Amino acid sequence: MKRLRRSIATLWYAIDQFNRTDGWAIASHVALTSLMAMFPFLIFLTAVAAFFDLTDLSNTVVELIFNAVPATIAGPIAREVKSVLLIPRGDLLTIGVALAIWFASSGVEALRVGLNRAYGCTENRSTILLRLESMLFVVVGTIVLLTLAFLVVLMPVIWSTAANYAPLLHEFERSFDVVRYSVTLTILGGALLIAHLWLPSGHRQLKDVLPGVGLTLSAWLLGAIGFATYLSNFANYASTYAGLAGVMTALVFLYLIAAILLFGASLNAARIEMRAKRAMAEQMTDAADAPGEVVHGLPPTGLGFVDRWLNAPVRRRRPPADGLPVIPGDNG
Repeated sequence: MKRLRRSIATLWYAIDQFNRTDGWAIASHVALTSLMAMFPFLIFLTAVAAFFDLTDLSNTVVELIFNAVPATIAGPIAREVKSVLLIPRGDLLTIGVALAIWFASSGVEALRVGLNRAYGCTENRSTILLRLESMLFVVVGTIVLLTLAFLVVLMPVIWSTAANYAPLLHEFERSFDVVRYSVTLTILGGALLIAHLWLPSGHRQLKDVLPGVGLTLSAWLLGAIGFATYLSNFANYASTYAGLAGVMTALVFLYLIAAILLFGASLNAARIEMRAKRAMAEQMTDAADAPGEVVHGLPPTGLGFVDRWLNAPVRRRRPPADGLPVIPGDNG
């Protein structure tokens, strides 16, 4: 019962943290900035691929990005992206590439702002260094995606060649698809870990951010399926937004994705805060050499009986002296 109460208390603290830090408003900022940064990023990626004569790989990257999203959501944006990438550009290796990196890095900066708010951090680092770091993330992300595209193109060839020498491998082709999806989830998880550990101000350990990353990945999967079902059966954005229906669909989806990501950060922040409060209460209790009480001190839910249950003090027994057992009901 104590563990259940602690879990519910942490969840409620995370919800309150998300609302107090304007999570919904910041999520809209992250979504809009990400949509605006998507095209410069893909233009830069295409320029890099063309410079190394890897144009086919850039098309594979676009397919990888949009294949991970339900077709009803990705379809309109994917068509626009492909039409933009087919336009010949002569300035991409001059000032154009610098502008593309700059505008693409704005998406990273928006995410940094959101994570700082979710973790309750104040940014004191140099603005110039932070922007350079964001631009470095864009360049590294481009290299990683091109490498992934190369592996995606190469792996089926390797698999087919191996299957010719070992026909039994044909029976595991479905498992091969599972591996590909698993690799996609692993890459997403790695990107989330990097974002939580390095983007916001302050220092966090891996164990501090893993719960939020796990929640984000699970909620992203369920959210994508749920939103795609909603679009297929209920929503009709074309009747409301006319020619902007595709853009608005993508924007709403990115808003959902950003809100889930920021709530995952709020959950991590809540766990860190609750752990610090428990440690402080235990230190005070040990210093007083008394059983003492550990109080959660949660924000009110508005429901009296819920507040009394969540904030009920947890009695801590004094450790046995001289190795003697503690008698039940005896506080010393």
